[in-house]
Amino acid sequence: MTFSEAVKTCFSKYVTFSGRAGRPEYWWFLLFVVLISAALSVVDRMLFGVNPETLEQSRLFTGLFQIATFLPLLAAGWRRMHDGGYPGWYLLLPMLVSMTTVLFLFSGIMAFSFMEARVEDPDVLRGPAAAVGLTGLFVAGIVQLALAILMIWWLTRPSQPETNEYGAPS
Repeated sequence: MTFSEAVKTCFSKYVTFSGRAGRPEYWWFLLFVVLISAALSVVDRMLFGVNPETLEQSRLFTGLFQIATFLPLLAAGWRRMHDGGYPGWYLLLPMLVSMTTVLFLFSGIMAFSFMEARVEDPDVLRGPAAAVGLTGLFVAGIVQLALAILMIWWLTRPSQPETNEYGAPS
């Protein structure tokens, strides 16, 4: 599959999460998204400039493009996981870890705030709160790194040559 065929295929299967996608289809489309995002970032900078106080730039066109390509890229990755014989929802594992981390951080902040209001010297709790929070962030970071490596490994595996539970090879 060529670069242009992969882009056309992924856009024609905009939200198709069933079936299979070979390595070229997924990786060519990912390259397309990265290249166009980089080009649009340059366009955004040229048209809207950079805020001199914060050094941030507007990402209007880049953001719109990434919103428009989010579902086809997710669907292509989902089908790519199927091609290797893995469930597509495994692609969501890094996002689930991030959401769980945020939930635990907010729960910890609320718990320590609750305890802080009930102790005589609230400064006593700041050290343990920081230790627990940093330990949690460290563990979540290690899990995210491991999942990122695992996702790349799964997405780069050869296609299963035979028909699997997700369909025939593409």
